[in-house]
Amino acid sequence: MPNSGLIHEQTSGVYIISITPFSEDGSIDFKSVDSLVEFFLEKGVTGITILGMMGEANKLSANESRGFVKHFLKRVNGRVPVMAGVSDAGLANLVNLSRFSMDAGCAGVMV
Repeated sequence: MPNSGLIHEQTSGVYIISITPFSEDGSIDFKSVDSLVEFFLEKGVTGITILGMMGEANKLSANESRGFVKHFLKRVNGRVPVMAGVSDAGLANLVNLSRFSMDAGCAGVMV
């Protein structure tokens, strides 16, 4: 997965906080995820933050969070940096999602 660079102290611009769209059955609506990514990019965002409180990350299982990160990064394809929210109950869960997200190509994580 292309990575557009890590977040650092000189990072600036508009980082949208994305929602996580769900289907009627409660699963992640990946078609809507793709539409959101393209909409954000068309509007000129500098970067995107996923799995924050607005993204309803607390409603996702660990596997769903990982799948969402992978799908989102694949759709963005390095065009802008992506940050992943990794807050979770328990330090081990937080560390695991942080490592996964960074290894997958996120530019940073948000705790």
